[in-house]
Amino acid sequence: MARVSQEHLDARRRQILDGAALCFARNGFHATSMQDVLKAVDLSAGAVYRYFSGKEELIEAIVTEVLSTLGDIFKGATTESPPPLPDVLVLRVLERMRELRPLTVDGEWMFPRLMIQVWTETLRNEKLGAVLTPGFGRVEEAWRQVVEGYRDAGLVPEDADARAMARVMIAVVQGFAVQMVLFGDVSEDTLRDGLRALMSVGGPGAVGGRDSQPV
Repeated sequence: MARVSQEHLDARRRQILDGAALCFARNGFHATSMQDVLKAVDLSAGAVYRYFSGKEELIEAIVTEVLSTLGDIFKGATTESPPPLPDVLVLRVLERMRELRPLTVDGEWMFPRLMIQVWTETLRNEKLGAVLTPGFGRVEEAWRQVVEGYRDAGLVPEDADARAMARVMIAVVQGFAVQMVLFGDVSEDTLRDGLRALMSVGGPGAVGGRDSQPV
């Protein structure tokens, strides 16, 4: 029997994860059966169970992968001096996630729906919560380092609470995802423009504002 290449194995795993993510995003975890996943990925039960033991393992793999990807994107921003300001960085993250996870149904990007399904499931699934918590911590730490880069560049006050700012920026993205799913008429341009407007509060010369200069 010919040996299956690692590239083939990776591609098959990607196919399963993407198909499962679409199912979960569209119908939720509890309304999605493994039969639904098998149908979505057009594979036999044996082919899927070779990689994942069931829905729980699929959910955990998707969450781990998404949080790792988000952490890597933010981490990359910390290598820039200064890091991109929030209106640029958040849009960059969304664009990168669209590239990496271009899952759509009838033209709708399903990633925000998947995020909400994950948060909801975490309320009742302690095992998933144990996966989500350290992953969230990595994203928060990367954001904190971005804020420290702002502070080093004089864009925020020396006594700015980096962890608090990181939490607020994460909350902005989470809230934006909720609005996209619930109302459907909120564009990423709205997020960018809103962030820019908030960053300008205080007028010319305000610390961190568009017209301010590093001190």
